[in-house]
Amino acid sequence: MQDQTIELEAATFRRLLKHFQEHTDVQNIDLMILADFCRNCLAKWYAEAAAERGIDVDYELARKIIYGMPYSEWKERYQSEATPEQLAAYDAKQKLKAES
Repeated sequence: MQDQTIELEAATFRRLLKHFQEHTDVQNIDLMILADFCRNCLAKWYAEAAAERGIDVDYELARKIIYGMPYSEWKERYQSEATPEQLAAYDAKQKLKAES
């Protein structure tokens, strides 16, 4: 079952990446507000997991894997400026986290 679990987790992760890559309209700040993580968080976790296993994957390479293209290209093509409402919602969430 362990091998099957790893295989299922890997397939699920690949599907999550595909979903994020297909839904470029979903901004990272929206993910941070709703789920408290974003594509950049996934890239950091990916790079950290690689480092823990002695695998050479730096943050920029991890972002390329997560975004499906270099981050600078994704940012230019799809990232919009955060609205005042998004920033306020993000700040409110961070304040709640700090208080708990």
